[in-house]
Amino acid sequence: MYEVKKRLEISAAHYLTLDYESKCANLHGHNWIIDIYLRSETLDKNGMVMDFTHIKRKIEDKFDHKVINDVADFNPTAENIAKYICDELQPCCYRVDVQESADNIASYYKTE
Repeated sequence: MYEVKKRLEISAAHYLTLDYESKCANLHGHNWIIDIYLRSETLDKNGMVMDFTHIKRKIEDKFDHKVINDVADFNPTAENIAKYICDELQPCCYRVDVQESADNIASYYKTE
């Protein structure tokens, strides 16, 4: 089994649509740290699980220096962002950790 981990740091803003009052409903930004985990029994023809540059382009290009609400069709909680990224990097991605601040981290694990 092969495994790779890619870490991205993305500066992006968002606001949350919530059913309760919260300052997070206002536009605000984070320097997101995103850890992406991929694994595969085999390597592609280039000897990789997935090219690190392809991971970076697919995720960073979509979100970096953007208002996430403008480019995503979901409520951009850290949990929803983690799931979105995992889904975008199938079939090899099985876990994504999204850290929006030092003390706030959400993870999504793909279950078989």
